[in-house]
Amino acid sequence: MRKKTESALPVVVIGAGMAGARLAARVPGATVVGEELHAPYNRVLLADVLAGRYAPDVIALPATEVRRGVRAVRIDRADRLVHCDDGSVLHYGRLVLATGSNPVLPPLRGLGDTLPDGVHPFRTLDDALALRAAVRPGVRAVVIGGGLLGVSAARALAECGAQVVLAQQGEHLMERQLDPEAAALLRVHLEALGVEVHTECRVRGLRCATATTTESVRAVELADGYELAADLTVLACGVRPRTGLALAAGLDVRKGIVVDDELRTSDPYIHALGDCAEHRSTLYGLAGPALEQADVLAEVLAGRPARYEGTRALTRLTLRSPDPLRALDLAAFGEARPLPGDDVVRLADATRGAYRTVVVREGRLAGGVLLGDLGAVSGLARTWQDDEPLPPAMSLLHLLTDDGGH
Repeated sequence: MRKKTESALPVVVIGAGMAGARLAARVPGATVVGEELHAPYNRVLLADVLAGRYAPDVIALPATEVRRGVRAVRIDRADRLVHCDDGSVLHYGRLVLATGSNPVLPPLRGLGDTLPDGVHPFRTLDDALALRAAVRPGVRAVVIGGGLLGVSAARALAECGAQVVLAQQGEHLMERQLDPEAAALLRVHLEALGVEVHTECRVRGLRCATATTTESVRAVELADGYELAADLTVLACGVRPRTGLALAAGLDVRKGIVVDDELRTSDPYIHALGDCAEHRSTLYGLAGPALEQADVLAEVLAGRPARYEGTRALTRLTLRSPDPLRALDLAAFGEARPLPGDDVVRLADATRGAYRTVVVREGRLAGGVLLGDLGAVSGLARTWQDDEPLPPAMSLLHLLTDDGGH
Protein backbone atom coordinates (compact mmCIF):
# COMPACT_ATOMS: atom_id res chain seq x y z
CA MET A 1 0.00 0.00 0.00
CA ARG A 2 1.41 3.37 -1.04
CA LYS A 3 2.43 5.64 1.83
CA LYS A 4 0.39 8.82 2.12
CA THR A 5 2.07 11.95 0.88
CA GLU A 6 2.47 14.84 3.30
CA SER A 7 -0.30 16.83 1.60
CA ALA A 8 -2.71 13.90 2.00
CA LEU A 9 -2.20 13.71 5.74
CA PRO A 10 -4.76 15.71 7.72
CA VAL A 11 -4.32 18.77 9.85
CA VAL A 12 -4.61 17.71 13.49
CA VAL A 13 -5.64 20.26 16.12
CA ILE A 14 -5.00 19.52 19.79
CA GLY A 15 -7.49 21.56 21.80
CA ALA A 16 -11.17 22.30 21.19
CA GLY A 17 -11.38 25.71 22.82
CA MET A 18 -12.32 28.89 21.01
CA ALA A 19 -9.07 29.07 19.03
CA GLY A 20 -9.07 25.39 18.01
CA ALA A 21 -12.75 25.43 17.06
CA ARG A 22 -12.36 28.63 15.01
CA LEU A 23 -9.44 27.13 13.10
CA ALA A 24 -11.22 23.83 12.47
CA ALA A 25 -14.25 25.66 11.08
CA ARG A 26 -11.94 27.23 8.47
CA VAL A 27 -9.80 24.20 7.62
CA PRO A 28 -11.85 21.46 5.89
CA GLY A 29 -11.01 17.96 7.06
CA ALA A 30 -9.13 19.00 10.19
CA THR A 31 -9.20 16.49 13.05
CA VAL A 32 -9.78 18.11 16.46
CA VAL A 33 -8.94 16.40 19.75
CA GLY A 34 -10.55 17.89 22.86
CA GLU A 35 -10.32 16.79 26.49
CA GLU A 36 -13.70 18.18 27.51
CA LEU A 37 -16.87 16.17 26.92
CA HIS A 38 -18.78 19.31 25.94
CA ALA A 39 -18.97 20.64 22.41
CA PRO A 40 -16.77 23.72 21.90
CA TYR A 41 -18.23 26.77 23.63
CA ASN A 42 -17.75 30.50 24.10
CA ARG A 43 -15.61 30.80 27.22
CA VAL A 44 -16.32 34.52 27.45
CA LEU A 45 -19.90 33.70 28.52
CA LEU A 46 -19.11 31.35 31.43
CA ALA A 47 -20.18 33.94 34.00
CA ASP A 48 -23.58 34.08 32.29
CA VAL A 49 -23.91 30.31 32.69
CA LEU A 50 -22.98 30.63 36.37
CA ALA A 51 -25.57 33.37 36.84
CA GLY A 52 -28.21 31.18 35.19
CA ARG A 53 -28.83 33.52 32.27
CA TYR A 54 -27.66 31.02 29.65
CA ALA A 55 -27.91 27.24 29.40
CA PRO A 56 -24.77 25.44 28.20
CA ASP A 57 -26.18 24.82 24.73
CA VAL A 58 -26.72 28.58 24.24
CA ILE A 59 -22.98 29.29 24.45
CA ALA A 60 -22.02 26.43 22.12
CA LEU A 61 -19.97 27.46 19.10
CA PRO A 62 -21.01 26.58 15.54
CA ALA A 63 -20.85 22.83 15.01
CA THR A 64 -17.32 21.49 14.70
CA GLU A 65 -16.57 17.78 14.63
CA VAL A 66 -14.46 17.04 17.70
CA ARG A 67 -13.17 13.84 19.25
CA ARG A 68 -14.46 14.72 22.71
CA GLY A 69 -13.07 13.40 25.96
CA VAL A 70 -9.76 12.44 24.33
CA ARG A 71 -6.42 13.72 25.58
CA ALA A 72 -3.26 13.87 23.51
CA VAL A 73 -0.42 12.45 25.60
CA ARG A 74 2.62 12.42 23.30
CA ILE A 75 3.87 13.90 20.05
CA ASP A 76 6.23 11.85 17.89
CA ARG A 77 7.84 14.50 15.72
CA ALA A 78 10.02 12.07 13.76
CA ASP A 79 7.04 10.11 12.38
CA ARG A 80 4.53 12.97 12.79
CA LEU A 81 2.22 11.09 15.10
CA VAL A 82 0.01 12.13 18.01
CA HIS A 83 -0.61 9.46 20.66
CA CYS A 84 -3.85 9.79 22.62
CA ASP A 85 -4.99 8.42 25.98
CA ASP A 86 -7.65 6.22 24.34
CA GLY A 87 -4.94 4.29 22.49
CA SER A 88 -5.52 5.96 19.15
CA VAL A 89 -2.69 7.36 17.03
CA LEU A 90 -3.21 10.26 14.62
CA HIS A 91 -0.96 11.03 11.65
CA TYR A 92 -0.47 14.66 10.75
CA GLY A 93 0.91 16.72 7.93
CA ARG A 94 0.56 19.83 10.07
CA LEU A 95 -0.09 19.79 13.80
CA VAL A 96 -1.67 22.71 15.64
CA LEU A 97 -1.32 23.10 19.39
CA ALA A 98 -4.33 24.98 20.78
CA THR A 99 -3.91 23.60 24.30
CA GLY A 100 -5.00 26.80 26.05
CA SER A 101 -4.16 27.47 29.67
CA ASN A 102 -4.77 26.13 33.15
CA PRO A 103 -6.01 28.13 36.14
CA VAL A 104 -3.25 29.12 38.54
CA LEU A 105 -3.70 27.41 41.89
CA PRO A 106 -2.05 29.68 44.46
CA PRO A 107 0.34 28.22 47.06
CA LEU A 108 -2.10 28.37 49.95
CA ARG A 109 -1.94 26.41 53.17
CA GLY A 110 -4.62 23.74 53.03
CA LEU A 111 -4.66 23.57 49.22
CA GLY A 112 -3.09 20.38 47.92
CA ASP A 113 -3.23 18.43 44.67
CA THR A 114 -6.87 17.56 45.38
CA LEU A 115 -9.17 20.51 45.95
CA PRO A 116 -11.28 20.38 49.13
CA ASP A 117 -15.04 20.30 48.71
CA GLY A 118 -16.36 23.77 48.09
CA VAL A 119 -13.17 25.02 46.40
CA HIS A 120 -13.61 25.69 42.68
CA PRO A 121 -11.48 27.01 39.85
CA PHE A 122 -13.38 29.05 37.28
CA ARG A 123 -12.03 28.26 33.84
CA THR A 124 -14.23 25.67 32.11
CA LEU A 125 -17.90 24.99 31.51
CA ASP A 126 -17.74 22.17 34.06
CA ASP A 127 -16.37 24.67 36.60
CA ALA A 128 -19.27 27.03 35.92
CA LEU A 129 -21.85 24.24 36.15
CA ALA A 130 -20.35 22.90 39.39
CA LEU A 131 -20.51 26.37 40.95
CA ARG A 132 -24.03 26.87 39.66
CA ALA A 133 -25.09 23.61 41.34
CA ALA A 134 -23.42 24.59 44.63
CA VAL A 135 -24.58 28.20 44.97
CA ARG A 136 -27.85 29.10 46.65
CA PRO A 137 -29.27 32.19 48.34
CA GLY A 138 -27.35 33.03 51.50
CA VAL A 139 -24.35 30.79 50.82
CA ARG A 140 -21.05 32.42 51.86
CA ALA A 141 -18.71 32.67 48.88
CA VAL A 142 -15.16 34.02 48.77
CA VAL A 143 -13.60 34.85 45.40
CA ILE A 144 -9.80 34.99 45.49
CA GLY A 145 -8.55 37.28 42.72
CA GLY A 146 -9.87 40.63 41.55
CA GLY A 147 -9.00 40.45 37.87
CA LEU A 148 -11.41 40.14 34.96
CA LEU A 149 -12.37 36.56 35.84
CA GLY A 150 -12.74 37.19 39.58
CA VAL A 151 -14.94 40.26 39.06
CA SER A 152 -17.15 38.30 36.65
CA ALA A 153 -17.48 35.39 39.08
CA ALA A 154 -18.23 37.64 42.05
CA ARG A 155 -20.91 39.51 40.10
CA ALA A 156 -22.56 36.25 38.96
CA LEU A 157 -22.51 34.72 42.44
CA ALA A 158 -24.08 37.85 43.91
CA GLU A 159 -26.78 37.66 41.29
CA CYS A 160 -27.50 34.11 42.50
CA GLY A 161 -28.09 35.44 46.01
CA ALA A 162 -24.78 34.44 47.57
CA GLN A 163 -23.05 36.52 50.24
CA VAL A 164 -19.88 37.31 48.30
CA VAL A 165 -16.49 38.55 49.46
CA LEU A 166 -13.92 39.43 46.80
CA ALA A 167 -10.29 39.32 47.97
CA GLN A 168 -7.78 41.12 45.75
CA GLN A 169 -4.07 41.21 46.57
CA GLY A 170 -3.39 44.29 44.44
CA GLU A 171 -4.19 47.91 45.13
CA HIS A 172 -7.35 47.94 43.04
CA LEU A 173 -9.61 45.73 40.94
CA MET A 174 -8.60 44.68 37.42
CA GLU A 175 -5.15 46.23 37.74
CA ARG A 176 -4.06 45.08 34.27
CA GLN A 177 -6.88 46.98 32.55
CA LEU A 178 -8.17 49.80 34.75
CA ASP A 179 -6.81 52.99 36.22
CA PRO A 180 -7.52 53.62 39.93
CA GLU A 181 -10.50 55.90 39.23
CA ALA A 182 -12.28 53.37 37.00
CA ALA A 183 -11.47 50.58 39.46
CA ALA A 184 -13.02 52.63 42.27
CA LEU A 185 -16.24 53.01 40.26
CA LEU A 186 -16.27 49.28 39.55
CA ARG A 187 -15.87 48.65 43.26
CA VAL A 188 -18.83 50.92 44.03
CA HIS A 189 -20.89 48.97 41.48
CA LEU A 190 -20.01 45.62 43.07
CA GLU A 191 -20.61 46.86 46.61
CA ALA A 192 -24.03 48.18 45.59
CA LEU A 193 -24.86 44.58 44.66
CA GLY A 194 -23.79 43.35 48.09
CA VAL A 195 -20.25 42.20 47.20
CA GLU A 196 -17.77 42.92 50.00
CA VAL A 197 -14.49 43.97 48.36
CA HIS A 198 -11.09 43.74 50.05
CA THR A 199 -8.06 45.11 48.20
CA GLU A 200 -4.40 44.88 49.25
CA CYS A 201 -5.54 41.68 50.88
CA ARG A 202 -3.17 38.70 50.90
CA VAL A 203 -4.68 35.26 51.37
CA ARG A 204 -2.57 32.86 53.44
CA GLY A 205 -4.56 29.64 53.43
CA LEU A 206 -7.81 27.74 53.69
CA ARG A 207 -9.32 26.31 56.83
CA CYS A 208 -11.10 23.07 56.14
CA ALA A 209 -13.15 20.64 58.21
CA THR A 210 -12.99 16.89 57.72
CA ALA A 211 -16.20 14.93 57.38
CA THR A 212 -15.70 11.16 56.99
CA THR A 213 -13.01 10.98 54.27
CA THR A 214 -13.46 14.37 52.61
CA GLU A 215 -12.41 17.88 53.52
CA SER A 216 -14.69 20.85 53.06
CA VAL A 217 -13.68 24.50 53.10
CA ARG A 218 -14.91 26.52 56.07
CA ALA A 219 -12.93 29.74 55.91
CA VAL A 220 -10.29 31.67 53.99
CA GLU A 221 -7.39 32.80 56.18
CA LEU A 222 -5.79 36.18 55.49
CA ALA A 223 -2.18 37.10 56.18
CA ASP A 224 -3.21 39.42 59.03
CA GLY A 225 -4.90 36.51 60.81
CA TYR A 226 -8.46 37.51 59.92
CA GLU A 227 -10.76 34.78 58.60
CA LEU A 228 -13.47 35.06 55.96
CA ALA A 229 -16.17 32.45 56.53
CA ALA A 230 -16.71 30.46 53.35
CA ASP A 231 -19.01 27.70 52.15
CA LEU A 232 -17.64 28.20 48.62
CA THR A 233 -14.25 29.48 47.51
CA VAL A 234 -13.53 30.45 43.91
CA LEU A 235 -9.92 30.54 42.71
CA ALA A 236 -9.58 33.28 40.08
CA CYS A 237 -5.84 33.89 40.36
CA GLY A 238 -4.95 33.97 36.68
CA VAL A 239 -3.96 31.34 34.14
CA ARG A 240 -0.79 29.65 32.96
CA PRO A 241 -0.21 28.42 29.36
CA ARG A 242 -0.42 24.66 28.91
CA THR A 243 2.95 23.80 27.42
CA GLY A 244 3.60 20.27 28.71
CA LEU A 245 3.12 18.51 25.37
CA ALA A 246 5.33 21.02 23.60
CA LEU A 247 8.08 20.77 26.23
CA ALA A 248 8.05 16.98 26.11
CA ALA A 249 8.30 17.13 22.33
CA GLY A 250 11.37 19.38 22.52
CA LEU A 251 9.79 22.51 21.09
CA ASP A 252 11.03 25.98 22.02
CA VAL A 253 9.05 27.08 25.09
CA ARG A 254 9.54 30.20 27.20
CA LYS A 255 6.48 31.42 29.05
CA GLY A 256 4.43 29.96 26.20
CA ILE A 257 5.13 27.97 23.04
CA VAL A 258 7.24 30.27 20.91
CA VAL A 259 5.78 30.99 17.46
CA ASP A 260 6.72 33.20 14.50
CA ASP A 261 4.47 35.37 12.35
CA GLU A 262 3.03 32.26 10.66
CA LEU A 263 2.22 30.84 14.11
CA ARG A 264 4.91 28.22 13.45
CA THR A 265 6.87 26.68 16.32
CA SER A 266 10.51 25.62 16.23
CA ASP A 267 9.29 22.56 14.29
CA PRO A 268 8.19 23.66 10.79
CA TYR A 269 5.33 21.12 10.80
CA ILE A 270 3.86 22.26 14.12
CA HIS A 271 1.97 25.48 14.85
CA ALA A 272 0.51 26.93 18.04
CA LEU A 273 -2.14 29.54 18.75
CA GLY A 274 -4.31 30.96 21.50
CA ASP A 275 -3.49 31.06 25.19
CA CYS A 276 -0.58 28.61 24.89
CA ALA A 277 1.28 30.59 22.19
CA GLU A 278 3.95 33.24 22.78
CA HIS A 279 4.31 35.60 19.82
CA ARG A 280 7.02 38.25 19.83
CA SER A 281 7.45 37.69 23.59
CA THR A 282 3.74 38.36 24.20
CA LEU A 283 1.13 36.10 25.79
CA TYR A 284 -2.37 37.45 25.18
CA GLY A 285 -4.77 35.16 27.10
CA LEU A 286 -7.78 36.83 25.47
CA ALA A 287 -10.39 35.60 23.03
CA GLY A 288 -9.86 38.34 20.42
CA PRO A 289 -6.19 37.62 19.68
CA ALA A 290 -6.84 33.85 19.69
CA LEU A 291 -9.54 34.18 17.04
CA GLU A 292 -7.38 36.50 14.95
CA GLN A 293 -4.51 33.99 15.13
CA ALA A 294 -6.85 31.20 14.01
CA ASP A 295 -7.93 33.21 10.97
CA VAL A 296 -4.31 33.89 10.00
CA LEU A 297 -3.27 30.28 10.48
CA ALA A 298 -6.18 29.04 8.34
CA GLU A 299 -4.76 31.11 5.49
CA VAL A 300 -1.24 29.81 6.11
CA LEU A 301 -2.41 26.19 6.11
CA ALA A 302 -4.28 26.81 2.86
CA GLY A 303 -1.03 27.95 1.26
CA ARG A 304 -2.05 31.59 1.03
CA PRO A 305 0.24 34.39 2.21
CA ALA A 306 -0.70 35.60 5.68
CA ARG A 307 1.18 36.88 8.70
CA TYR A 308 0.19 37.55 12.27
CA GLU A 309 1.78 40.74 13.51
CA GLY A 310 0.14 40.94 16.92
CA THR A 311 -3.19 42.18 18.23
CA ARG A 312 -4.00 45.50 19.80
CA ALA A 313 -6.51 43.89 22.12
CA LEU A 314 -9.60 45.58 23.52
CA THR A 315 -10.88 44.15 26.82
CA ARG A 316 -14.62 44.43 27.16
CA LEU A 317 -16.71 43.27 30.09
CA THR A 318 -20.48 43.41 30.36
CA LEU A 319 -21.86 42.74 33.83
CA ARG A 320 -25.44 41.92 32.89
CA SER A 321 -28.43 42.06 35.20
CA PRO A 322 -32.20 41.49 34.95
CA ASP A 323 -32.43 45.04 36.28
CA PRO A 324 -31.00 47.35 33.57
CA LEU A 325 -30.05 49.86 36.24
CA ARG A 326 -27.70 47.29 37.77
CA ALA A 327 -25.93 46.35 34.53
CA LEU A 328 -22.46 47.70 33.83
CA ASP A 329 -20.41 47.93 30.63
CA LEU A 330 -16.66 48.34 30.75
CA ALA A 331 -13.98 48.61 28.07
CA ALA A 332 -10.21 49.11 28.31
CA PHE A 333 -7.48 49.24 25.71
CA GLY A 334 -3.80 50.04 25.47
CA GLU A 335 -1.95 51.76 28.29
CA ALA A 336 -4.37 53.55 30.59
CA ARG A 337 -1.63 54.56 33.04
CA PRO A 338 0.00 57.80 31.92
CA LEU A 339 3.74 58.35 31.80
CA PRO A 340 5.44 61.69 32.44
CA GLY A 341 4.69 63.98 29.52
CA ASP A 342 1.48 62.24 28.49
CA ASP A 343 -1.76 64.16 28.02
CA VAL A 344 -4.76 62.81 29.91
CA VAL A 345 -8.42 63.71 29.61
CA ARG A 346 -11.11 62.34 31.92
CA LEU A 347 -14.84 62.84 31.73
CA ALA A 348 -17.22 61.66 34.46
CA ASP A 349 -20.99 61.90 34.39
CA ALA A 350 -22.43 60.79 37.71
CA THR A 351 -26.04 61.08 36.52
CA ARG A 352 -25.40 58.61 33.67
CA GLY A 353 -22.92 56.50 35.62
CA ALA A 354 -20.30 57.11 32.93
CA TYR A 355 -16.52 57.47 33.18
CA ARG A 356 -14.10 57.93 30.30
CA THR A 357 -10.38 58.57 30.18
CA VAL A 358 -7.82 58.58 27.37
CA VAL A 359 -4.04 58.85 27.38
CA VAL A 360 -2.32 60.58 24.45
CA ARG A 361 1.42 60.00 24.02
CA GLU A 362 3.49 61.85 21.42
CA GLY A 363 0.42 62.73 19.42
CA ARG A 364 -1.02 59.20 19.35
CA LEU A 365 -3.74 57.55 21.39
CA ALA A 366 -1.92 55.29 23.88
CA GLY A 367 -4.91 53.81 25.70
CA GLY A 368 -8.09 54.45 27.57
CA VAL A 369 -10.83 53.21 29.85
CA LEU A 370 -14.59 53.58 29.47
CA LEU A 371 -17.07 52.55 32.11
CA GLY A 372 -20.84 52.82 32.01
CA ASP A 373 -21.65 54.54 28.71
CA LEU A 374 -19.63 52.95 25.88
CA GLY A 375 -20.96 55.14 23.11
CA ALA A 376 -17.45 56.31 22.19
CA VAL A 377 -15.69 52.95 22.35
CA SER A 378 -15.84 52.02 18.65
CA GLY A 379 -14.32 55.28 17.47
CA LEU A 380 -11.69 55.31 20.19
CA ALA A 381 -10.73 51.70 19.50
CA ARG A 382 -10.36 52.40 15.76
CA THR A 383 -8.20 55.44 16.46
CA TRP A 384 -6.00 53.41 18.80
CA GLN A 385 -5.77 50.35 16.55
CA ASP A 386 -4.80 52.46 13.52
CA ASP A 387 -1.93 53.94 15.59
CA GLU A 388 -1.84 57.00 13.37
CA PRO A 389 -0.93 60.50 14.59
CA LEU A 390 -3.99 62.39 15.76
CA PRO A 391 -4.98 65.29 13.49
CA PRO A 392 -3.70 68.57 14.95
CA ALA A 393 -7.18 70.04 15.03
CA MET A 394 -8.64 67.10 16.95
CA SER A 395 -9.11 68.08 20.57
CA LEU A 396 -8.69 65.50 23.29
CA LEU A 397 -12.22 66.19 24.47
CA HIS A 398 -13.53 65.39 21.01
CA LEU A 399 -12.06 61.90 21.33
CA LEU A 400 -14.47 61.23 24.16
CA THR A 401 -17.65 62.26 22.37
CA ASP A 402 -20.19 59.61 21.50
CA ASP A 403 -19.04 59.36 17.88
CA GLY A 404 -15.42 58.84 18.91
CA GLY A 405 -14.25 61.79 16.87
CA HIS A 406 -15.68 60.54 13.56
